[in-house]
This record gives sequence, structure tokens and C-alpha cells, in this order.
Amino acid sequence: MLQRSSKRPEQRLSLGRRLVRDRVLLLFALPGTALIVAFHYVPLLGNIIAFKDYQPFLGIGGSDWSGWDNFSVIFNGDPAFLRALKNTLILTSLQSIFVFPAPILLALLLNSLFSERIKRIAQSILYLPHFMSWVIVVALFQQMLGGSGLLNNYLRSHDLSTVNIIGNSELFHVLLTSQIIWKDTGWATILFLAALSQIDSQLYEAASVDGATRMRQLWHVTLPGLRGIIILLFILRLGDSLTVGFEQIILQQQAVGRDISEVLDTYVYNNGVLGGAWGVAAAVGLVKGIVGVVLVLTANKVAHIFGEQGVYQR
Repeated sequence: MLQRSSKRPEQRLSLGRRLVRDRVLLLFALPGTALIVAFHYVPLLGNIIAFKDYQPFLGIGGSDWSGWDNFSVIFNGDPAFLRALKNTLILTSLQSIFVFPAPILLALLLNSLFSERIKRIAQSILYLPHFMSWVIVVALFQQMLGGSGLLNNYLRSHDLSTVNIIGNSELFHVLLTSQIIWKDTGWATILFLAALSQIDSQLYEAASVDGATRMRQLWHVTLPGLRGIIILLFILRLGDSLTVGFEQIILQQQAVGRDISEVLDTYVYNNGVLGGAWGVAAAVGLVKGIVGVVLVLTANKVAHIFGEQGVYQR
């Protein structure tokens, strides 16, 4: 005669008991959480100046309310704002097309190296530019491609015509994109290399037995293994899609002028910090942040529709 199992279903612990159980982990997480709250969430309260005629000497509380007046540059299509928006969208498009896929391609190339020693040396060299500040990176490019740089000095020494790259407004967006690729592509390969290491080698062996070429293995084994991390990083990239490199651009803005180099971040700086239009700058920054959040949520929803996990689970 069969006996019923006396095992009872596990009861869910109350919130208090879970806090006691995980108290050590929570204590470890407390300093980082405090820093995030203090420097990321508390400053969000300052966005209230987007709705005020903010005067620093009066403070937030003493400044008069202005309603939606500060948003008129957006709603009415201020030429300077539209120019900054146009340049931002151009750089966003270039970075999405060329910068985002670059570490994927480089990771695939490094993963194809058979010598682990060569792979480690190559990774160390490629990681190095990421730790350089933009001041150093811009200075290096000026020393190489500037009017008195290495390239033009070589051309002069051989009686050849010089080229204007650093101060050429037509090449400015391409220059910015190439600088980002040079600086951050190597560092960005870390996540993709980690994902590649998790792909089961038996899948490659089975594909090889079936007669799949290297290209077929790349298409049917490698890329599907990277799909999750690619979608995750692309969604996160959308959140920063309107942030195209403040420090990098402000260091080179004087060489080409604001017409071609002004983006939303420099627009906020030039009008807020330098121009004193704090409310207008806060309004533009607030709208920029809201658009980033909407893009992330929308892209994450689309990822869920296609069966991917996205940034967070449903």
C-alpha cells in the first residue's frame, strides 16, 4: 500500500526573516547603494529648476516658477537646439553602425587565435587605450594628424601637399567616431570574449562533423551564442544614445566651431554653465533623460516579444 509523502511544501520566508538571513550580503551592498542614491538619485530632485527661472544667488526655493517656458526651445524649434539635436543624431547613427559592432568583430578575431600567449598579449595592448583620459587621446590624435603633426611633417619632408584632418569640419564626425573606436573597442571585447568562452565546444565539433565550414559555424553556432549579450548591450546603448561624448567633443570644439560640433551635452553646458540659462539647460537635459528611458523600455519590450530576456525579465 502506497503511503503519502509526509514532505510539506516549503513555506516562503517572510520579508523580515529574509532580511535576517541575507544580512551579511545586504551590509556588503549598503556602501555601493548609498553612493548610487547620493550621487545618482538625489541629484534628480534638482531637475525642478527646469520649471523655474532659476537664479543661483536666490537658490531653488527662492527662484520663481516659470512653468513650461524653459521648454520653449524644444517646442518652438530653437535653431541652436535643432542644430545640436541634428549633430547628436548623426553621431548616434555613426556610433550605432560602426562603434557598436567593432568589439564584436574584434572579439571574434581574438577568439580565432590558436596561441593563448599571443591572445593575452593582444588583449593587453588593446585594453590600454581605455585607461587613457580623453585629454591624452585628443592630444595623441593632434600630434599624429594635426597641422604640425607627424603625418603632415612627413608629407612636407617629401614635398607633398598636407592634409587638414583635425580642423576640418567635414571630417569632424568621422574623426570622433574613429577616436571612440580606437579608445574603447578593445575594452568592450571583454564581455563578448566571456560569452564566447561559454559556448559549448561540442557544438563546433558537431557542426564540423556535419560538414559546416568556418563561416557556417560562425553563423549557426557563434552568433546565436552571442545573441543574448548583444541584445542586452544594445538596449543599454539605446539609453545613452543621445550621450555622444561630452569631454571628447568639448576638447575639440574650438578647432571646428559650434555649428558642426555642438551636441545636446555641450548645448546644456554652453547655455547653462557658461550662458547662465540654467532652466533651459535643465529642461533639455530632462527631456534627453526621459527619451533615453523610453528607448530602453521600448527596446526591452520588443526583446520580450521576440523571446529574449532583455535588461530585466517579465
